[in-house]
Amino acid sequence: MVETGHFALVLAFAMALVQSVVPITGARTGDERLMAVGAPAAIACFLLTALSFAALVTAYVQSDFSVVNVWENSHSLQPLIYKITGTWGNHEGSMLLWVLILTLFGSLVALFGRNLPPSLKATVLSVQGWIGAAFFLFILTTSNPFTRLIPAPIEGRELNPILQDMGLAVHPPLLYLGYVGFSISFSFAVAALIEGRIDAAWARWVRPWTLLAWLCLTGGISMGSYWAYYELGWGGFWFWDPVENASFMPWLAGTALLHSALVMEKRSALKIWTILLAILTFSFSLLGTFLVRSGVLTSVHAFATDPSRGIFILCILTLFIGGSFALFALRSNALVSGGLFHPISREGALVLNNLFLTTAAATVLVGTLYPLAVEALSKDRISVGAPFFELTFVPLMVPLLLAVPFGPMLAWKRGDLYAAGQRLFAAFACALLIGICVLLFVDRTAVLAACGIGLAAWLLLGALTDLVLRSGIGSVPAYVAWRRLVGLPRSVFGTALAHMGLGLTLLGIVSVTTFQGEKIVALNPGENLTVSGYVLHFEGMKAGQGPNFTESRGVFDIMSSGGASLGKIVSSKRFFPARQTPTTEAGIRTFGLSQLYVSLGDPDASGAMVVRAWWKPLVLLIWLGGVVMMLGAATSLFDRRLRVGAPSRRRKAASKLAESPS
Repeated sequence: MVETGHFALVLAFAMALVQSVVPITGARTGDERLMAVGAPAAIACFLLTALSFAALVTAYVQSDFSVVNVWENSHSLQPLIYKITGTWGNHEGSMLLWVLILTLFGSLVALFGRNLPPSLKATVLSVQGWIGAAFFLFILTTSNPFTRLIPAPIEGRELNPILQDMGLAVHPPLLYLGYVGFSISFSFAVAALIEGRIDAAWARWVRPWTLLAWLCLTGGISMGSYWAYYELGWGGFWFWDPVENASFMPWLAGTALLHSALVMEKRSALKIWTILLAILTFSFSLLGTFLVRSGVLTSVHAFATDPSRGIFILCILTLFIGGSFALFALRSNALVSGGLFHPISREGALVLNNLFLTTAAATVLVGTLYPLAVEALSKDRISVGAPFFELTFVPLMVPLLLAVPFGPMLAWKRGDLYAAGQRLFAAFACALLIGICVLLFVDRTAVLAACGIGLAAWLLLGALTDLVLRSGIGSVPAYVAWRRLVGLPRSVFGTALAHMGLGLTLLGIVSVTTFQGEKIVALNPGENLTVSGYVLHFEGMKAGQGPNFTESRGVFDIMSSGGASLGKIVSSKRFFPARQTPTTEAGIRTFGLSQLYVSLGDPDASGAMVVRAWWKPLVLLIWLGGVVMMLGAATSLFDRRLRVGAPSRRRKAASKLAESPS
C-alpha cells in the first residue's frame, strides 16, 4: 500500500504536468480537443492524490513504522483518532493534504464549470496545474511522506503531545481549504490576464470560490484560536504569533476581494483592482506556507524543516508571486478599468472597505516580517508583539467598523449619506445608550471598553436594521413583512449574518480583555481561591492514567460567593513517556457565554501547587461570532445569483422568449 501511494503521487505529478501544458496550448491555438483535456486531467490528478493520501492514512492506522513519517509521528498506543490526525500533524503529511485540497478545487472547477467559456476554463485549469506540479515536485524531491526506514523500528516516537487533540482534526483541514481555495481566484485572475479580457461574468464565476475559501479560512482561524486557548493553558485567544498572522493576512485580503468582486459584478467597476486583490490574497497564502515550513520561524504552529525545503518553497514563492505580478504589470493596461461611480455610493463604501482592509493587511505583514529582516541584515533578534499591533491595526479597524452598517444602506452608483444616516439613527441611538450604560453601571473608568461595546452593538443593530427596512417591518402589515423577509435574496441574509458575527466577535474581545478577572496563588489541599466572585476549593492532586500518558489532576470545587455549590473543575498536568514531554491541560467550566478557566503551574518550594485562574466574561462570543460569519458565507453561497450556471440559464430563457411568436 505504501508503494502504491508513492507511485500514485508520481502519477499525479505527471498528470499535473499534462494539465498544466495541454489545455492552455489548446486555448492559445483554438483547439477544442486540447482544451477538453483539462477537465479529465484535473479529475484524474485529484483521484491519484486521494489514493496517495489514503495510503498514508492506512500506514498510520496500521502503525507501519517502516515508513519514516509514521515512525516520527505515531505510536501504537495512540488513540485511533490521533493516529489519523497525525497524518497531517507533520510537514510531509500536511503538504500531501495541501496538494489534495489543491487538486480537489481543480476537479470541482472541472466538474461545475461547464458554463465557463472553454478557453477561460482551460486556462484556469492549466494555472491550477502549474501550482500543483510545483508542489508535487516539492513533495517528491524534499518532503516524501513514503520514505522507508530499514530495518523497521518496533515502536514509533509518537505525535507531538500538544497536537494530540481534536482541534487538530478540524483546524488544519479547514485552514488549508481556505489557503488553497484562494488558488482558484488566483487562477481566474492569471487566466484573465493571459486572455486580456475581464467582465462582470468573470466576477460572478470567481465570487462563489472566493466565498467558499473565505468561509473555510474563517473556520480554520477560529478553530485554531480556540485550540490555542484551551490546549496551551495560557488563557489567551490571540498572540499575534507570526504564523497566526500568516493566516490572518489572506483572510483580510480575501475579505477585501469578496467586496471588490461584488462591485465588479454589480457595476463592472474596480476590474484591475479585483485582479490585483485575487493575486495578492493567494500570495499571502503562499507566504504563510513559506513561513511555516522554511525554518525561519520558531512557533508552536511551525514545522521544523531543513534549509533545502525553505529554499525550494522560496523558489515557488518567487515564481508564482513574482510571475503573476509581472504579468499583471504587462497586461493591466490591456484591461478596461470599468465603470465610474460617485464617492458617496455603495461602490464608494466598498472601496473604503478595501482601503482599510488592505492597509491593515500591510500593517500585519510589516509587523510579521520586520523582525526577520532585522535578523537577516544585522543578526540582532527583536520581537514585534501585541503592543505594536494594538497601536497600528486597531486604529485602522475602528473607522472601518463604524462605516460597515452604512454600506448596505447606500444606493449603487450614487447614494445619499444623510438618508442612510436617518435610517440608521435608531441603531446608533441604541448603541450609544448601551455604551453609556456600560460606563455608568459596569465600570466608570472603562471608557474604551464602553466605546468598544457600543461599536459592537452598532454592528449588530445596523445589520438588523438592514433586514427590517428591506422587509418593511413596522410599516406594512405583518404578513406582508414576513413574505418580504422570506423572499429576500439569501446574499442579503448572508451579509447581515457576517456583519453580526463581526459584532459578536468584537463584543467578546472587548468584554474578555477589559473585564476578566485573574488570580495566581500557591494552594495546598483544602485552601480556597477567589476570582471574580467565584470560590475555588482545592481538593488536592489525583493520579490518572491515559492510553499513552500519565497525568496528575487538580480537582477544585466551585462555589458562589454565597456558598452554593456550582460543580467541579479539573485541571491536569500530563506526561508522555514516548516523547518525554509534559503538557498542561486547562480546566474550563462554562457558565452561559462566560468561562471559568484554571491552569496548573509547578509546585513551589514549600510543595504548594501554583494555580492560575481566570474569569472570562462572554469569551465564547469570540468564536461564536466566527461561526455566525461562516453561517453568513454559507447562506450567501446558496443564493442562486452566485451559481455559475444561473446567468447562462437566464440568457437561454431570454433568447427563447425573443424567438417565440408575439
